[in-house]
Amino acid sequence: MSEQKRQLVLNIFLHRFGHHPEAWRHPSSTDDGRPNLHWYIEAAKLAEQAKFHTFFMADFIGRSGEINAQTGRAAPNYQFEPFTLLSALAAVTRHIGLVATVNTNFDHPYHVARKFASLDHLSGGRAGWNVVSSFGAHTAQNFGIHQEPTHEQRYARAAEFIELTKALWDSWDDDAFDHPRRDLGQFYDPHAAHPVRHQGEHFESAGLLDFPRPLQGYPVFVQAGNSETGREFAARVAEMTYCSAQSLDVAQAFYCDVKGRMAKYGRAEDQLKITPGLSVVVGESDQEAQDRFGELQELVDISNVSFGGFDLSGYPVDGPLPDLPYQEDANGKGRFRQQLELARRENLSIRQLVLRFRVSRGHLQAIGSVKTVADLIEQWFVERGADGFNVVPPYLPQGFADFTRLVVPELQRRGIFRTEYSAGTYRDNLGLDRPTNRRDPRNA
Repeated sequence: MSEQKRQLVLNIFLHRFGHHPEAWRHPSSTDDGRPNLHWYIEAAKLAEQAKFHTFFMADFIGRSGEINAQTGRAAPNYQFEPFTLLSALAAVTRHIGLVATVNTNFDHPYHVARKFASLDHLSGGRAGWNVVSSFGAHTAQNFGIHQEPTHEQRYARAAEFIELTKALWDSWDDDAFDHPRRDLGQFYDPHAAHPVRHQGEHFESAGLLDFPRPLQGYPVFVQAGNSETGREFAARVAEMTYCSAQSLDVAQAFYCDVKGRMAKYGRAEDQLKITPGLSVVVGESDQEAQDRFGELQELVDISNVSFGGFDLSGYPVDGPLPDLPYQEDANGKGRFRQQLELARRENLSIRQLVLRFRVSRGHLQAIGSVKTVADLIEQWFVERGADGFNVVPPYLPQGFADFTRLVVPELQRRGIFRTEYSAGTYRDNLGLDRPTNRRDPRNA
């Protein structure tokens, strides 16, 4: 892709009340915790009106059965099952990509291949897969799993998972069902079918996918991970990566590192979009935005503090962060290390750490006027700290509405964000190549 055509990627990643842990308590939040399809439909339509690339659906599968006085104080992230919700959103949108999260530790490639192929056809070629390999003990207990794999084992399983799903998608030629011969009574040419016989370390499968190949060939592969293993996985597999960085130099180093690894896998750098998380509070002025954010911060409960899985409630909240061991097999270890190093470097107290990271989940914060927010976005984009952003509004629905009303038009005025969708699939709108069928002899 030429430099002249390089355009900012914008994705929206919504929690029901917002990404700030106390957003549900803010006066602007009037909804209860019951499932509400209408809320998601309105959010998806707003994102599409603003020409966003992606409606990103996270899935924090599984819940602990341990209930105590503290568990009822946090708004749990109960959400619709991703494929069910995104199938409904596919019917009321036309252009925006629909990314579902699937954890490779708690599913099977055949199920996933079938569901993504269905979603891609239902949406007219707009499906994306956020590949997650995290492993939480509470989630594992929901599935009766007791053996916890290492960080490397989880990524190895994820790699095999993806290879098998690709093989299943490739078990039919793209045009296998396009030319039924009614005169001969032949629905499809048997040569268009390529049975799968997979025997691997983690999975075994034999047969054919019972649905045509996705319109995009494969859904767009999305991945999150700042660790060494995660970076290598992104360079080899991902087409969009969802990462975290709080400073431009850190973001630029990540951008250069991951894209620099792609050539050894025969991949061009523009075939991976790097989109850090961006926590935004925008106002008509910097002061107005700071005041809004301050309202949220005043609601933060620091009586039960944890960081990286460590209970800090026994330490003075205005004292320094205690020595914490670095866990090599910890989930999200890249982000944990990043935050731990910054806390040490800036000598943050526990209170400062909570207010800085818990509220933005380690992402870049942009709090200010339209110009302040747009300047930051443009700088990171132009100076190669990002190809775009996953917008993570701290509070909803007003926080996202303000971003689309105020910031998006300014980015369009500056010529770095599109004003219309291009024709075609989600891949086409991201500038990604369509994968050929590796098992079709015509592509040899």
